[in-house]
Amino acid sequence: MSVDRELDGPALLAQLRGWAEAEGFSQIGVADVDLGSAEAGLVDWLSNGFHGSMAYMAAHGLKRARPAELVPGTLRVITARMDYLPRSTPDGWQAIEWQRLARPGEAAVSIYARGRDYHKVLRQRLQRLADRLAEVVGPFGHRVFTDSAPVMEVELAAKSGIGWRGKHTLALHREGGSMFFLGEIYVDLPLPTTAPVEPHCGSCSACIDICPTQAIVAPYRLDARRCISYLTIEHDGPIPVELRAAMGNRIYGCDDCQLVCPWNKYARRSTLPDFDVREPLDSATLLELWRWGEAEFLSRTEGSAIRRIGHARWQRNLAVAMGNALRAGLDAGIAQALRAAREGSSELLREHIAWALAPR
Repeated sequence: MSVDRELDGPALLAQLRGWAEAEGFSQIGVADVDLGSAEAGLVDWLSNGFHGSMAYMAAHGLKRARPAELVPGTLRVITARMDYLPRSTPDGWQAIEWQRLARPGEAAVSIYARGRDYHKVLRQRLQRLADRLAEVVGPFGHRVFTDSAPVMEVELAAKSGIGWRGKHTLALHREGGSMFFLGEIYVDLPLPTTAPVEPHCGSCSACIDICPTQAIVAPYRLDARRCISYLTIEHDGPIPVELRAAMGNRIYGCDDCQLVCPWNKYARRSTLPDFDVREPLDSATLLELWRWGEAEFLSRTEGSAIRRIGHARWQRNLAVAMGNALRAGLDAGIAQALRAAREGSSELLREHIAWALAPR
């Protein structure tokens, strides 16, 4: 990448914001590439093994904190925020989600995963932003990312004023909470940077206190190995026995630290139909989802982020939730369904079914 041109930076930034709004983004920022202040924390996090089995987190070393090494020639990072609460989200949505978690026979899927795969949505729209920019300034070096490369997304978002890093490690915005996706465009254009904002968590520790598995081991420090989102999505082996009961009926991701966050009373609904809820992901029982064979799972999750975990992990997660439902005194055919599936199951699934059926 190389660029040698005069730019009207403020005018370009104003144009970018207009284009971004038309694409469904709610905020645009620009960060420089100096993330040196984050390097020590990254090294410490990795050395503690907090990344668990996500080997890719360590594979790129400090490139994650050095944008110009990941994409040579990068001068700035355009950061983008896209709200994802479904358009039909009712007022009082947090209370509705807490009620769902209190019904042991109902499946709880993280809100962000109930619609279309955000990777696809953001990547396409970020690329269109880059294309619009190229129409104005001519060809320039760039790469588009959304949770798809060794990028310190929250650090870049905080540096560019998209929000601040909350104690749960997610980005927070005073007027948008944390229910949003982040995306980036690495560019070789010397755009003007946007200023960071002051953090506003104060003495609040609600996210730390509420975590079912106590995965937030200190403010701003997450041990992914204990995080239900990691366990149900990233981790492909057995779920640690000591953490299974705490998972409750959460079968894909976990929203607890966001549901309890006071700032999420300002969370915004998406303007896009992409994040509308796909049936039956906001109302299915565990038993309904357990009955999906692999072909039905693939069909039902086409274009969804859920598909990436595969049917085997999906069933593993359901077996744990069904075991928790049995322990809560609910049966309604759950034990029979688990026993019927035991024969012919993989070793991984058999072990989780055995745990689910074991008397306590």
